[in-house]
Amino acid sequence: MLHLPYWATDYLKRAEPRLKENPLALYERIKGGLRLAALDPEGLQNGLRLGQNLADARAIWPALTVLEIDRPRLETAFGDFADWHSNASPLVSVMTDISRFGDLVLDITGVAHLFGGETEMLRTLIIRLRKLGYRVSGAIAPTIGAAWAVSHFARSQVVEDDSFAALLDALPVAALRLEESQLLTLGQMGLKTIGQVRQYPRKSLHTRFSQILLRIDQAFGAIEERMTPRLPLVDHLVEQRFADPISLMDDVLRTTHDLSVKLSKTLEAEGLGGQTFHLFLYRVDHKVMTLSLNAGRVTRDPEHIADLFRHRAQRLETEYDPGFGIDMVRLAASSTDRLDAVQTGAFSIEEGTEDIARLNDRLSSRLGPLAVLRTEMVASRLPERAARLVPTQSGQTDAPIAAPPLQRPVKLLPMPEIVAIMAEVPHGLPASMVWRGESFRLVSGQGPERLGAEWWRKQERLKLVEPPKPKKPEPGEKPVPPPYIPDLLLFNPDAGTRDYYVVEDQHGSRFWVFRQGLYSKGNRPIWYLHGFFP
Repeated sequence: MLHLPYWATDYLKRAEPRLKENPLALYERIKGGLRLAALDPEGLQNGLRLGQNLADARAIWPALTVLEIDRPRLETAFGDFADWHSNASPLVSVMTDISRFGDLVLDITGVAHLFGGETEMLRTLIIRLRKLGYRVSGAIAPTIGAAWAVSHFARSQVVEDDSFAALLDALPVAALRLEESQLLTLGQMGLKTIGQVRQYPRKSLHTRFSQILLRIDQAFGAIEERMTPRLPLVDHLVEQRFADPISLMDDVLRTTHDLSVKLSKTLEAEGLGGQTFHLFLYRVDHKVMTLSLNAGRVTRDPEHIADLFRHRAQRLETEYDPGFGIDMVRLAASSTDRLDAVQTGAFSIEEGTEDIARLNDRLSSRLGPLAVLRTEMVASRLPERAARLVPTQSGQTDAPIAAPPLQRPVKLLPMPEIVAIMAEVPHGLPASMVWRGESFRLVSGQGPERLGAEWWRKQERLKLVEPPKPKKPEPGEKPVPPPYIPDLLLFNPDAGTRDYYVVEDQHGSRFWVFRQGLYSKGNRPIWYLHGFFP
């Protein structure tokens, strides 16, 4: 846990050096008044306090520099700052229980040895931040709650498993991340430390303070408290650090190619391949650019992985911003699965789809995942519902559904279109057809093939293409519509049976038409055109 109590003022002073000349305070409008929302240490040492009226603060300290707090800016900057810490641990989260900025949670499982142990790692991180101008304290503890409590209310240290209970008991109850009203009530009850609260009967606490019991159990490990990492979870990663930062896209792509070779060897040693790959570019101004993409199948081919990022980089070249330079590049793989070695000699077996999968990956990387689609069979007897389009890189989680051994047209209309059909007898073969204002004389036909309605379905809209998840546009950005989402009709489960016919006109064109409903007294069925044969 890293605690930066003066993040707001420290960050603004780094971004605007002129603010270092005088003490800095940030205010916000609360219920029609101006109240102090953030202070630097100098302000606190001279009698100012959070929540104080701005006019009173200026009267106490006339030289005080004041600015209105911009919380969205600070939250965004702290998020970028948190991502930058993934160079120390791949699992980093912002803790927002008390404030949207100021507290970082790092899961250092399996990485502390890279720094020479937990104590040396904590020391390295704190010294690095203090050199950047941030006031910071930190703690390493068995639980998130314990680390938060120690970093806020004790000196920076590594808390051992056998001693953290006694250390927590001596801390004030504010170390449990409680609301102000609860802290006030506990103070009125004479409960000032965590140890005193733990000695109080749990049944009485549960009646009035259920949250207190939750925080106690989380801090002492009785209930697991999980973090939510900001960056994607990865299974394997390789990285390259630079003594001198790089900035050109060509240098980034060359580094990505070298890292692809390293990552391929790492995966090959474990007999694995990856389907999702992530590229992290760590800038010297403490920001991280991330680029993630998928492959159509599990792979560890370094040339293919490098090509995917190269094509995606060409698409996003206008958005590329290296800032003041990039001092580390990391390549990671997730969604890994077993991938055996493939023989490439004279007796190797080529299934014939590898080149198609590579082509789909390259097109999806360059054009976007929703621009390259493939057909997936669906368990439905109705032709317009028997297939749908999915991204080629979506993978295949279920066993494929084999197409029925029936005569089906090559081209199928998304929804059947009404046509006028004339037949010699009500149940005979069609003799003529009028479609879109054009007449067709039908000389032969075959059928019918009868299909019943799927009575178990509700009135739902046919999804020829699965709609993408909505993405909230950035401020000033126009929402981007999906590339192809047809507005198809609602499915009617009471539509009745269909009798399909294959008919041919005098020019040799073959059509797939059907009659919906049956001839009966007072009922005349409707004819539809559904597809075309070659």
